[in-house]
Amino acid sequence: MTLDGRIEPIDGETVFEGQTFVVRVERFRHPDGEIVEREIVSRQDAAAIVAYDDEHVWLVRQPREAIRRQMLEIPAGKLDADGESPLQTARRELAEEIGQEAEHWETVISYVASSGYSDEVVHVFAATGLRSSAVEPDPHERIEVVRWPIDDLDGAIDESRDAKTIIGLQWLQLRLLSHQVSGS
Repeated sequence: MTLDGRIEPIDGETVFEGQTFVVRVERFRHPDGEIVEREIVSRQDAAAIVAYDDEHVWLVRQPREAIRRQMLEIPAGKLDADGESPLQTARRELAEEIGQEAEHWETVISYVASSGYSDEVVHVFAATGLRSSAVEPDPHERIEVVRWPIDDLDGAIDESRDAKTIIGLQWLQLRLLSHQVSGS
């Protein structure tokens, strides 16, 4: 069997449908003919934002009940508005979560959050040229806005346990380092 072979879906059934994800038991045929059964979690894709200026990176601290603790994260949200692109979602979430708009946007990366059991893709963007937004924060979210000193990205990375945040902050570290090395 080759790693680039096609995995053919055979059949499946939904065993749970919740507000934020669906669980299916599906059967697949591998290129060598073997049939396997897998539990698959289908979840809406998400957009995440590395928002920064010359002095700070904008983070949020919010409760994550699944792990029973507060998490330090980059702003993010689900692609749950009909017809909204990942970038449009990122713009909306930046305003809703930290009350900011950005003049400049850059695609950082899109990655599969946990390919062993889920189809969720997270789209990470960088946002600069920040200014206050007129959008009111969602009153149902328990979000603390954290303006973290940009010269202490190691500290933010050490405090975070969230994949999108670690990916985004490490990208920012490399970006800033490459600008220092190139002198721009």
